[in-house]
Amino acid sequence: MDAQLIVLIAGLVLLAAIVGSLIFLRGYSGKYTYDTKDGTRPRASEGEGNTLGVTFKGRFRLLTLGIGAMLSALVARLWSMQMVSSDYYESLSTQNQTRTVMTSAPRGRILDRNGVALVTNRPSLAVTAYRDLADDTVLVRHLSNVLGIPYVAALRNIQDNTEGAQARHTIASDVRRSTIAYVQEHAADFAGVLVDERTERQYPYGTLAAHVLGYTGTVTQEQLQAQEEAGDDDPNRITYSSGDVVGQAGVEYEYESLLQGIKGEQVVTVDATGNVTGQNSSVEPRAGSDIRLTLDLTIQKACEDGLAHAIEIAKNSGYENAGAGACVCLDCTNGDILGMASLPTFDPSVFVGGVSSEVWSELNSEESGTPLLNRAINGQYMSASTIKVLSALAGLEYGIYSSSRTTVCTGFWTGNGEANGKKCWLETGHGTMNLRSGIANSCDPVFYDIGRDFFYNDANPEGLQEMFRRWGLGSVTGVDLPSEAEGRVPDAAWKESYFSDWPADQRAWNAGDMTNIAIGQGDILVTPLQMACVYAGVAMGGVEYTPHIFYSAVGRDGEGDAYRYNGTGSKERLTAHINSEEDLALVRGGIHDVIYTTDTSLASHFTNLPVEVYGKSGTGERTDEDEYAWFCAYAPADDPKYVVAAVLEQGGGGSATASRCIRDVLGAIYQTPDTSSDSGNSAVR
Repeated sequence: MDAQLIVLIAGLVLLAAIVGSLIFLRGYSGKYTYDTKDGTRPRASEGEGNTLGVTFKGRFRLLTLGIGAMLSALVARLWSMQMVSSDYYESLSTQNQTRTVMTSAPRGRILDRNGVALVTNRPSLAVTAYRDLADDTVLVRHLSNVLGIPYVAALRNIQDNTEGAQARHTIASDVRRSTIAYVQEHAADFAGVLVDERTERQYPYGTLAAHVLGYTGTVTQEQLQAQEEAGDDDPNRITYSSGDVVGQAGVEYEYESLLQGIKGEQVVTVDATGNVTGQNSSVEPRAGSDIRLTLDLTIQKACEDGLAHAIEIAKNSGYENAGAGACVCLDCTNGDILGMASLPTFDPSVFVGGVSSEVWSELNSEESGTPLLNRAINGQYMSASTIKVLSALAGLEYGIYSSSRTTVCTGFWTGNGEANGKKCWLETGHGTMNLRSGIANSCDPVFYDIGRDFFYNDANPEGLQEMFRRWGLGSVTGVDLPSEAEGRVPDAAWKESYFSDWPADQRAWNAGDMTNIAIGQGDILVTPLQMACVYAGVAMGGVEYTPHIFYSAVGRDGEGDAYRYNGTGSKERLTAHINSEEDLALVRGGIHDVIYTTDTSLASHFTNLPVEVYGKSGTGERTDEDEYAWFCAYAPADDPKYVVAAVLEQGGGGSATASRCIRDVLGAIYQTPDTSSDSGNSAVR
């Protein structure tokens, strides 16, 4: 019998007993006498005064009313629970017996701009069980032997609630099919052991574009905490639980909301202790969206191979510490990133199923070259002579160094006094140089003059820094990848703050600081992507488009795009003011001469291309390290389309090593391999 019905009957019995008692008590005579001879109603022989009987009579009436009211309320409540709210309480009872378990969805694929899959999903078989399997010690030990894992590990995985108390707990993933077959053939010996079909990330091209693509991993406690603090304001926000696999770097992180699918649901029945006893309805998960990147597989491969080739040349030239660097290829007409390489690299597949602490430490150690660091957007370097195009524009615009002015380079510059003299990279000197030839030969004294004269210019003492910032240095480019560095454009205020512990005279900005940044040395810091944007701006007359890696989200049916980056157009990052077309033409003439007229060795590598290339080399210096090699270029010169920038850490001179990376990338674009064997490197730094 239903418990609520029993309570109702008991209440009615109690009510009947109380009413009967009251009737009996009403028959109590006390001091009353009855006179019924004349047929009238009984009356008290002593009248109706304040006697003990009258008092009891009033009290009994109050008691009757109170008990009646309470019993009426009780009966009404029992009737409501049994008849009116029975469905509600039945629902609560059902909820206590069932649980909803979420099932993960396959992530969307990542494709290049032409639809070539760079990241896909592969099927994976996992052995799972509900947590009550841990009570069967013999079965768990047998299962651990079959799976080839320690008993303690198997037990810990079964008891681990990060996937949810009522969810199937993963004992082992990526299990061999032969092992799965054995478990299924001996199902009677493995009662409660289940096999789940899942998907894992797969990388058809191995390490290719690893820093761009990123990797996935189990959601961290910090991420879950941040989710709680963010609240539920966004109705489209994805809610994560412990054990969920999410993007942790690169595109996987940046476009998590698209790649992450919609979880499925499975309703299971549980007993009083929470153990699963059966399965009810289920809703299948929905895979995430495929996305296309701006990357071109051919150009991406050329960036990586070209960078490795340049490092090999550097090592063969005696720079044995070479081994790290970055290369970026942009479409300067819209900001599309066509290729982005960083060395050393890593294999994103090591993160599938979880990465060990030893591997994680190795990927982040300086001894290994910090492979996880994306040097293209997060590596900060001195710009070296690649920045001289901006120093020249600043000198022209502010009247510091006119197109007709000359500097006599003897190999040693004493413009700040003999005691503060500085060397030119060519210690024998370049002779008389003007601004165009100064760019072409990368003559340091020309730019020392520019830096010094800015320092002593009362009207625009920081015009050089203003020019650098105008072209986007010292700030992030806005690329849609995580952890971009902003670089640094140093000035008097920065030095005062940064070196606050130094004596006042040493914190003061001086002429030497200005001459350093004019040639891209000293405290200035840039990223390869920033310099690629600068040269894109030179190519496009001052216009820089925001570099981006996202191209489009693919429609659910696999046909066409659901939407594209910034609609159908590009997003302008900035338009740098240029004083005159003549100023820009002078600078372009200088970077034309860098490749074709100054160094015959360098020219030999570019003359067989079907287009003309403008570019600038750079060779940076850092204490106790070999030189850093830079090269930035764009092509075709008359109708710019492609910009390529590369840096090699401790890779020697830019014209000898980094230039070869640029040449390999352009060779892949124009299908014209480099046929020159000339390895000279004396004329341009």
